[in-house]
Amino acid sequence: MTDRFRGVITPILTPFNDDLSVANDLYLDHAAACLAGGAHYISPFGTTSEATSHSVRERMEMLELLVSSGTARPEQLMPGTGLCSLEETLTLSRHAVDMGCAAIMTLPPFFFVNASDEGLYRYFSLLIERIGSVKAKICLYHIPQMTGIGISPALAARLNEAFPETVVAYKDSSGKWENTKAVIEAAPGISVFPGSESFLIDGMKLGGGGCISASCNSNVAAIRALYDLAAAGEWEAAEAALGPVNLHRKAIQDGGLIPALKSLKAHLSEDARWLTLRPPLENADPAMGPKLAETL
Repeated sequence: MTDRFRGVITPILTPFNDDLSVANDLYLDHAAACLAGGAHYISPFGTTSEATSHSVRERMEMLELLVSSGTARPEQLMPGTGLCSLEETLTLSRHAVDMGCAAIMTLPPFFFVNASDEGLYRYFSLLIERIGSVKAKICLYHIPQMTGIGISPALAARLNEAFPETVVAYKDSSGKWENTKAVIEAAPGISVFPGSESFLIDGMKLGGGGCISASCNSNVAAIRALYDLAAAGEWEAAEAALGPVNLHRKAIQDGGLIPALKSLKAHLSEDARWLTLRPPLENADPAMGPKLAETL
């Protein structure tokens, strides 16, 4: 393909009201802030979004709201669509493609932890065939510590070879650089995005796409600046910029990512709704936000 996916992608948080409904006003404000801060794309309904606690209808309505409100253009969106059911994944994927979204980010069918690469190839092949659109662009989402099953370098390469204009990206949230490197080497036609900005420079030196990172929710401007330096080949300046970025990432990660980010948002915005997470996750600790703000 001529245009590869590259850049900084924010898997945006989802704020909730006390009754666990989505706090639309906070949601739109946060999405707009991430884009204004330098994100090339935003990705609703990833792990950081608490995506698997959302219904299919809710996801579709929220995606439509992002566009109808003028908060984001469809070409700035890479929504997560992966569920266990092929039919539900298809419904979400078709909806996003029909809206004109830049891409969809798709998990393997979690729970089916014993599925083989052949079974997963069948799943993704059927999904692509049934979407039935040349406009569909898929980012494979590898996060085996959460899903119980992963997308191997060999499977990524096979899917890209079979569907070179559709399977165009891969998010590696395993936290294992060896896997990221293996996918880049096995599937040169795919833009590989580490799930942490800590691997952004190493990935881009090998042709990777950038990063899709939870901490883009709190540090997107610095991560975008790091990406721009790497994209320009200014490796020495990029390495210098990586130090503070890594310290920010570590502080958020040590706090548990989602609760840490939400507690920080609650503190900075003075809006306690940010502290709410949907069950089975526990609400964020309000005391964490001020401590993080001081550290950062």
